[in-house]
Amino acid sequence: MSDYKLKEALRKYFGFDTFKGRQENVITNVLDGKNTFVIMPTGGGKSLCYQLPALLSEGTAIVVSPLIALMKNQVDAIRNVSEDEAVAHFLNSSLTKTEITRVKQDIQSGRTKLLYVAPESLTKQDNIDFLTSVDISFFAIDEAHCISEWGHDFRPEYRRLREIFEKISKVPIIALTATATPKVQYDIQKNLNMLDATVFKSSFNRDNLYYEIRPKRDVEKEIVKYIRTQEGKSGIIYCLSRKKVEELAELLQVNGINAVSYHAGLDSATRGKHQDQFLMEEIDVIVATIAFGMGIDKPDVRFVIHHDIPKSLESYYQETGRAGRDGGEGECIAFYSYKDIEKLEKFLQGKPVAEQEIGKQLLSEIVSYAETSVCRRKFILHYFGETFNEKECNEYCDNCKHPRERREGKEYAVMLLQAITDLQEMHKAKHYCAFLSGHVTSDIKSYKHDLMPNFGIGKERDEHFWNAVIRQVIVSGMISKDIETYGTLKLTEKGIEFLSNPISFSLIKEHDFSNTDDEDGAINISGKGGAFDEVLYDMLVDLRKSLSKQNNIPPFVIFQEPSLKDMCLQYPITIDELTNIQGVGHGKAVRYGEPFVSLIANYVEDNDIERPQDMMMRSLVNKSVLKVQLIQNIDRKLPLEDIGRAQGKNFQEVIEEIEAIVSSGTRININYYIDNILDSDNQEEIYDYFSEAETDDLSEAYNEFDGDYTEDELRLMRIKFMSEMAN
Repeated sequence: MSDYKLKEALRKYFGFDTFKGRQENVITNVLDGKNTFVIMPTGGGKSLCYQLPALLSEGTAIVVSPLIALMKNQVDAIRNVSEDEAVAHFLNSSLTKTEITRVKQDIQSGRTKLLYVAPESLTKQDNIDFLTSVDISFFAIDEAHCISEWGHDFRPEYRRLREIFEKISKVPIIALTATATPKVQYDIQKNLNMLDATVFKSSFNRDNLYYEIRPKRDVEKEIVKYIRTQEGKSGIIYCLSRKKVEELAELLQVNGINAVSYHAGLDSATRGKHQDQFLMEEIDVIVATIAFGMGIDKPDVRFVIHHDIPKSLESYYQETGRAGRDGGEGECIAFYSYKDIEKLEKFLQGKPVAEQEIGKQLLSEIVSYAETSVCRRKFILHYFGETFNEKECNEYCDNCKHPRERREGKEYAVMLLQAITDLQEMHKAKHYCAFLSGHVTSDIKSYKHDLMPNFGIGKERDEHFWNAVIRQVIVSGMISKDIETYGTLKLTEKGIEFLSNPISFSLIKEHDFSNTDDEDGAINISGKGGAFDEVLYDMLVDLRKSLSKQNNIPPFVIFQEPSLKDMCLQYPITIDELTNIQGVGHGKAVRYGEPFVSLIANYVEDNDIERPQDMMMRSLVNKSVLKVQLIQNIDRKLPLEDIGRAQGKNFQEVIEEIEAIVSSGTRININYYIDNILDSDNQEEIYDYFSEAETDDLSEAYNEFDGDYTEDELRLMRIKFMSEMAN
């Protein structure tokens, strides 16, 4: 087809005057009946590469697609450019028998040019029989990386596609992906028996995207703080677990951010609604697992945040690729902690050995990316087989924007290359780090490498340092990882040349991500990790002491120690802000708060303190519902053990809940329960003790009574005392 006719068709169907990148060459290749392999970054216009030739060809193009949501979006988009609604259909498990019959009729009549199918639908014999009876123009495989075990979203059913295609029709294949390392590319072509395909590979460089890795400290606060600087802009936050998605979406909502959740655990109607709200800009932020994003064509996503680091560099690249598809700004911020990597490694346990090895290798690449101080753009592009001059990054990554200290690294590079040579290029990075630093591991011992003359030659440096050297020498092109043997290191021609004739080698000081939050999945709202203000703390303790004397009550009745400490991190200067402090409810804030917020306000002004503007509300909806249920059940005088069973909690957890409610300023009457376990004299004795005590510490109370009362009895009486005296 002539250039003129192709451009005319482009204008007619899609309204564009010119093709993007290599689209025209790809389309011509498909129309010429040749096998075609397209590697094009997200936002490069992959779908047009098979949609336009399908519209211009005789018969129906079969498009294999992994997600139902993705198929629906694509079909809707194609129907919008055609006068005939039958031009595109999808065939998957969501259709009724009547709908399936209609789809087949439209294909037989020649009206349907594109049929989107899930690979599972293709394996059904009745579908194979039907498709064999109609005219097929070509097969298209979207998200083709799903074929490769080395791809970031491997799906075993994708590896059967070639045999199914051959049963249906011997027509050309076009495979498309947004991420493929050289290894994945070869794996896809080999599996599809299309090593003869014309390969169209666009640059993976997205020069409008800014890449940044932050240590995972106070991550929820950091996210709220960041989003508040992006008012009115669209963004996606990726989390690994559904639970975290729900918690974070709810936390953003209570902090005034227009956000919803998206994950595979939601019913399809809710998922569709949330996706549409995001596309129609009714909401600004979508918090999602990786179930969201494939095929979502929203051009003006301005930021992509990774709450958790993903399990491969391909996943990271594809997910960050949702940002700035219109060529405008796109900020990609990921929070990194090695603890997250350890969690991901645990998920690999129990899987086949080969799958575990591949998974570990992919994880080691994402660790290298997160911890490196090399230009992030250069690192990503090197991973995808491209060379890049970091000077062209234009400070569009944190490492180029804030360059780290450099040192002469020639001797370290020589030590490393020599060690790889001495150990016959048979080991992975971890082994060489141990060998060079003189760390006797079980592997080092079994190979008797600790007996070699060069063992521990670099022992003045630790394994973390040698890992950094390995990463930087790989990016420089002097060593490569042999993917077939799951990451053994081998010298390249450049490395052999360097070893025989060493020249200057610049080594960049790496990041240290050892100091991150020890998260167990809970939202951190305590202010942990911020700069604790000792001076203010002493002032608040003195104020509390003077007020306790005035009111003739113990100091802890006013505010407990954790509350004072949180004030020294958050600097509340209004009663409303005080209610966001740990252990302070509305009642307690109103009763005792005025002198405290007044003191803090003066202190902030006198010392020019910059207060954190990301005050977090902790009363998430699900927690407040359980709190109300607990109070109602106590009002009904139900035994505390029964209340716990109903909420899936043990007795200790129920007591902790009650303590939290009481310490925040809500009065709770558990006399009915205490009266069953302590007589009035015992109660009076413990009550008097707390009235005169300097501290509410239970161990001190236990020692005072020489063990006459159990810890539970003392805790229950402390609740009674605090409820009556403080609230």
